[in-house]
Amino acid sequence: MRSEEQITFERRNHIISNAAVWSPDGEWIVYDVRSDRLGSRFDGTRIERVHVATSRVEVLYESHDGACCGVATYSPTADKVAFILGPERPRNDWRYSAFNRRGVIVDTPNPGVAINLDARELSPPFLAGTLRGGTHLHLFSADGNWVSFTYEDHPLATPAAGAELNQRNVGVTVLGQAVHASHRHPGNHDGSGFSVLATRTVAEPKPGSDEISRAAEEAWIGTEGYLKADDTRQRRAIAFQGEVVTPAGTKLLEAFVVDIPEDVTIAGDGPLEGTQTTRPRPPKGTVQRRLTYTADRKYPGLAGPRHWLRSDPRGTEIGLLLRNDGGVVQLYSVSPNGGELRQITCNPWNVASAFAWSPDGGQIACIIDNSVFVTDVASGESERWTERTEDASAPLPLASVFSPDGRSVAYLRNLDGNNQIFVARSAG
Repeated sequence: MRSEEQITFERRNHIISNAAVWSPDGEWIVYDVRSDRLGSRFDGTRIERVHVATSRVEVLYESHDGACCGVATYSPTADKVAFILGPERPRNDWRYSAFNRRGVIVDTPNPGVAINLDARELSPPFLAGTLRGGTHLHLFSADGNWVSFTYEDHPLATPAAGAELNQRNVGVTVLGQAVHASHRHPGNHDGSGFSVLATRTVAEPKPGSDEISRAAEEAWIGTEGYLKADDTRQRRAIAFQGEVVTPAGTKLLEAFVVDIPEDVTIAGDGPLEGTQTTRPRPPKGTVQRRLTYTADRKYPGLAGPRHWLRSDPRGTEIGLLLRNDGGVVQLYSVSPNGGELRQITCNPWNVASAFAWSPDGGQIACIIDNSVFVTDVASGESERWTERTEDASAPLPLASVFSPDGRSVAYLRNLDGNNQIFVARSAG
């Protein structure tokens, strides 16, 4: 058993994201203060960070004018934090929703100043590089220059004859390519990067095809992308969950990958900015592929708790959760080139949380049997890093995130009605 330490103590809620919660130097953990135990109620008004060694708390951003904020993640290369910011001065026709939110960035040496990540243009004519809706869970690429997110579309959220449906998709923002929106709509704003959608969805996927109606729960692949089957390197790629329809008509979640070109400013088979009746189209050079085909398994489809696909640092394996033939949720992996699934864990208990790879790619951390477990990826052997506790105070299913040095795992416990941040440490 490893050592365990409580890091936060204030009698209020703390919510950490399922990835990138540690500062690059490993000294701080960033979080928000949503009131709901599982973070499903988006009502937080502060982004804070806690110093791991001293439990000192700093407020990085406090929202105002009725806006709420949450789901904070660190850049791996700079002292920057990205998070969701909801609408200021909300009203019935302009309040927080999946298609009415944006990503912002705060430089931690300059707290309180939020810089828009993605630009927004809500009325035609739309503009390439801007979005028309809301973004969620912003994850920096390993070099800190790009940010991924999930997206929903505001103009398409109200059903209209002949228009495409508002469906969740995955997009990216290339930082350093600022985009300026018009001021025709009060919800418009500039952005510090050029934003595009990377995935393609359809209203009604053909049964048995690789078409999807939803793309979400994404992850950057590798710190430098991955090697294709022809030994060329794909520098930018994202793994994600896509909803397909089986030949029998059943909806399933499967693993997909989208390769993204270095230049995302060139339109493909439709305008990057979309139209009044169509969502934005991916840039030229994007290639979307299906990785898993699980319809014939005893328990088909990605399963278990809500989780995000996660890649090992080398970009050779993409982790996901499936039920084994005994019905137990286990960790599996698949190559970004596709092929056979590899089962990693063989425990008698379900994987009960989102999971994270260690920085060296040798281990995966997650919550199993009311404990933090760390599994050796090569052998599949799992070690209990914290003692098993009763349900009321067990580690929550939201997150278990390795520190940059791979020696600690951050997670949450609910104590006396408040989520607190804990850290389990290796013996070394």
